Amino acid sequence: MIDIKLIRENPELVKENIKKKFQEEKLVLVDKVIKLDEDWRKLKYKEDGLRSERNKISEQINKLKKQGKSAKGEIKKAKEIPGKIEKLQEKRKKLEEEIRKIMYQIPNIIHKSVPLGKDDSENVELEKIPKGEPKTPNYKIMHHADLMEKLGGSDFDSARKNSGSGFYYLLGDIAILHTAIISYARDFMIKKGFTYTIPPFMIRSDVVKGVMSFEEIDAMMYKIEGEDLYLIGTSEHSMIGMFKDKEISGKDLPLALTSYSPCFRKEVGSHGIEEKGVFRVHQFEKQEMVVICEPEDSYKWYEKMLNYTVEIFRNLNVPVRKLECCSGDLADLKAKSADVEAWSPRQKKYFEVGSCTNMEEAQARRLNIRIKNKGKIYFAHTLNNTVLATSRGIIALLENNQQKDGSIKIPKALWKYTGFREIKTKKDGEKENKKKK
Repeated sequence: MIDIKLIRENPELVKENIKKKFQEEKLVLVDKVIKLDEDWRKLKYKEDGLRSERNKISEQINKLKKQGKSAKGEIKKAKEIPGKIEKLQEKRKKLEEEIRKIMYQIPNIIHKSVPLGKDDSENVELEKIPKGEPKTPNYKIMHHADLMEKLGGSDFDSARKNSGSGFYYLLGDIAILHTAIISYARDFMIKKGFTYTIPPFMIRSDVVKGVMSFEEIDAMMYKIEGEDLYLIGTSEHSMIGMFKDKEISGKDLPLALTSYSPCFRKEVGSHGIEEKGVFRVHQFEKQEMVVICEPEDSYKWYEKMLNYTVEIFRNLNVPVRKLECCSGDLADLKAKSADVEAWSPRQKKYFEVGSCTNMEEAQARRLNIRIKNKGKIYFAHTLNNTVLATSRGIIALLENNQQKDGSIKIPKALWKYTGFREIKTKKDGEKENKKKK
């Protein structure tokens, strides 16, 4: 959420930002907020005037009493004022609610470096790591779902019967590999100086509205029936909510946290949810990173956080690229964002495995997260980035470490977490196929 002062003082800048995001239908919201804000300020002026009048009358009553004179008329006026103030307050609070609801729909001001574009098709490649085009094996790479079944590591049919589309059972070595990559991601971030955290996996609606745009809520979040609770779609939401209504001392910044959680997503309107496998699912696990910092430090953290995800996937022998999100691909709270995409040798293209975002003060303003430093109080900047999501991480690992016979070489970074260095096909006998350390 942007500062309403910006709309008061520079509405054209706000409108231009809306145009850059190709959301022209929201231009009317700016003028609507300006009108409502004017009405709000008029009511506030009347309220303040009545309070001032009440104080003057009180002084006059005391003066008349000291003089031994009657103050009946003044007392009558004084008794009428609280009722008038209360009515004005009710009108003003209704206006505040209406203004806030509209302000939630006006997109955050994007960073000046964000490329202009209508949608994700116009995102800009920043860098391939390693440089150049990724190498593709001269043998066929199996679809991850088929390979997982061949390795005896999944049961999609039973999951569909048990829970529906978008769910899975993981078994044996694949289940161990799943746990290994999340454990590795956790330890990687701890070594980078982040504090490991396990947050609540459900959050209240005021936190949901504080961390997400309305469109994201409808498309992603599962609501708990009969309660003011939502299942989290990512632990970032719960982690940022941890600081709601808090005033953080500048000496305690930055706050760098890495969190584990299961993630639950409706994936409304998403293509591929019916497809067999784990690419797009309703449930997965994830390691996340969150930073709360001084405004002047946020873009330094943005670059560091983005590169952490790149480093993790390179340690898993996965070629990646960094992709700058264009203006039209940014959700309303985002000031700047970039995706990390992994190479798929099967499809010969990249797919998203992480997303790094600087919200600047948008989330902090909604959730009232403030910094107190050198006698000043101001809103913090908040950032988040995917360390590793298990579903996409498993796919990237299996495809890029798959051998000609369908076996999987385990990257060295995971050896101590798996207890084995290779997974071979089930038909060869599971116990005999593991090459121990």
